[in-house]
Amino acid sequence: MVLEITSDSKNQELVRFGNYFLGILNDLKRRPEDAAKELNVSLEEIMDIINGRKEISSEIIIRAAKAWPVNLRDFYLMKDDCPDGVKIMRAEDSAKSSRIMERGGLPYYEYRDTAVSSISLFRPEWIEELCIVDDNDPNNPAVQWNNGHFMHQFTYFIGDVNYYYRGPDGQKKVAVMNTGDSVYGTPFRPHSFATRKNAKENGLILALTYGNQLAGDAQQELSVLGERLGMSYWLDFSSREKSFGSLLNFHRRCASLSFEEITKRTGIDKDRLIQFENGLEIPSFEIINSLAVSMNVNSRDLLPPDAIEDKVIVQYYKESPNWYYPESIKAYKIVELCHSKNLPFSKAFEFSILKNNDDELDLEVGLHQYVYNVGNENIQFNWRIENSVKHDDLKPGDSVYIKPNIPHSFRGGGKLMVLRIAGRIAGDAQRELSCLEQNDANRAISETSMWFDPQGKD
Repeated sequence: MVLEITSDSKNQELVRFGNYFLGILNDLKRRPEDAAKELNVSLEEIMDIINGRKEISSEIIIRAAKAWPVNLRDFYLMKDDCPDGVKIMRAEDSAKSSRIMERGGLPYYEYRDTAVSSISLFRPEWIEELCIVDDNDPNNPAVQWNNGHFMHQFTYFIGDVNYYYRGPDGQKKVAVMNTGDSVYGTPFRPHSFATRKNAKENGLILALTYGNQLAGDAQQELSVLGERLGMSYWLDFSSREKSFGSLLNFHRRCASLSFEEITKRTGIDKDRLIQFENGLEIPSFEIINSLAVSMNVNSRDLLPPDAIEDKVIVQYYKESPNWYYPESIKAYKIVELCHSKNLPFSKAFEFSILKNNDDELDLEVGLHQYVYNVGNENIQFNWRIENSVKHDDLKPGDSVYIKPNIPHSFRGGGKLMVLRIAGRIAGDAQRELSCLEQNDANRAISETSMWFDPQGKD
């Protein structure tokens, strides 16, 4: 049989699944006729699925999960809820999602949804602080603490808000925050917020929680491994020395290399290697490179963090770096908000819009973006999807999600809070994709070929 892959369906979601399904068959080394036989369906139905003419049924998915080493979730594609490249949520729609959260028997927060997409790892919320405190005591009994949550959290403050958190030694602390101040907190850090007494109005925060590399498939894999096996992946990053030692030990064991063998390959004394693994010393980059070569890994795989950061990072607006962008036309004044070096693909900014209307799309970012109009003016939002340039106004309180690599711009006046985060492609996944030839990368994105030609052609 000659397999001819076509995409004659007008339903792009079906076409996308057909490409994906063909990729699964290629990975499992199944021809369409093999899949038809093993799943007890006709070859015609398998071809209709591959060619995007028919949706795969739940019965076939269940049979596949029983017959093959795959999971049910492998057959459910991420939906595209942003066919225009962006998703806007109006302030009035955000208000309709309002819900009051009580703590300690009293109203504590008002939550509202803001722009979010199923494509990204954002879980952003607008939160009004209903609890009012009359001091800055971190032990104020009116403050109700949470237990922390899985996701990373960037917080942008509007108004007079106290931020309560636990310091490195577990003691309760408070940061007195004002408009423009920001905070980053690692997962599972207990915290709370409250409005300070005599504020003109209740304080607000944009609590922008988001997943990173641990979210999704990684978390699923850890749950399958269980606590004992999963915790074997946890390395001691309490200091730069210990982090290097942990990385060295992990890669050495993965390669089944003894200290003696590494000594033969590098000339580095065994006792010194043991010192490295015990977290007593960080070697020079030259030695790190030699060790990487000996274990057939990249030097970056052995590099410890540049600095050991606090689990909570507080940044005050007045201390934040600022600059103009692009330098040639100064369309924006950008203020850099709180960030963590451990999340290099997470970046937060405040944009002041300085340029009036024009057709130039001067922003294009390879990260998922969340944008909130924190000012008092309407802002013109321009973007291009495919070959069409679109326009919309972002009113105060409106928010928008923007897909990666969408050319866009903001014009008029006003002020925006912008958070950019990695999706599932940044970091190691991007490096892996980039190690492929360009045509092969295209196939990784959309598979349209069998892994071999049944006719035996090149």
